[in-house]
Amino acid sequence: MVAADATGLRRGLSILLALEREGALGAVPSGVTRLAALIGADKSQVSRSLKVLAEHGFVDRDPETLGYRLGSKLLAMAGQANRANLLAAAEPLLKRLVRETGERAHLSVLRGATVLTVLSEGSDRAVEAAGWVGRTVPLHCTSSGRALLLDQTKQEIAALVDRVPFADHAGTGKAPVDVAQLYERIAAARDQGFVLVDEEFDVGLVAVAAPVRDFGGRIVAALNVSAPKFRFGKELLRAGHQVKAAADELSTALGWDAERSHDQHHATAGGGLA
Repeated sequence: MVAADATGLRRGLSILLALEREGALGAVPSGVTRLAALIGADKSQVSRSLKVLAEHGFVDRDPETLGYRLGSKLLAMAGQANRANLLAAAEPLLKRLVRETGERAHLSVLRGATVLTVLSEGSDRAVEAAGWVGRTVPLHCTSSGRALLLDQTKQEIAALVDRVPFADHAGTGKAPVDVAQLYERIAAARDQGFVLVDEEFDVGLVAVAAPVRDFGGRIVAALNVSAPKFRFGKELLRAGHQVKAAADELSTALGWDAERSHDQHHATAGGGLA
């Protein structure tokens, strides 16, 4: 019985790993026949294993193609593990950013139409930016907010900030006043991969942020360094590259493969032109 259970478990894991590989390649949902060929098992055994996996939410069956993909339960578990990994892996990178820049560093996530700071590492400076852990700030006028929106379309951003006032928190007149201006600044930051903000949220405060991606390439957080403009204004661009490097390293720790994502993007673009 123990040997049979172990064999069934290995078969189930082989199916899940095969579905993960197929999904990474952008393939259509795989049916029983293909999965049996991929893992070298009997079709009837694979069918029984898929039935058990589906009952527990580890695989989902496409109602049109009748093929299988990784299920919502498995993705939810992966997301929970990813959040724990995010916090654990971010802490040493925040400390490194503080050493490199001499300024406070933060890790933030999207909370509705606001930005929530979940980790913050302070410097030895007598005057520095606030920690903000557990508090929320606006999306439109903060570097972290715009980094979290870096992949979104104008329509998606408009839907997210619908009915949220574009307040001029700093009173400097530098913050975007509507979705069009917000999207314009986000689009301008995409090529360099990080966002710079100059006295938009608070007078005398500048900041830089870069997105953190999960194993699927989705933006799940942002790394950010903020500091007084009189001391940090001239260092902002250099810090942008440092923050992006740390954010990319954190993304890699979460399973993101930059090269594979780049290849998939070009494959998709090429398919659209065919």
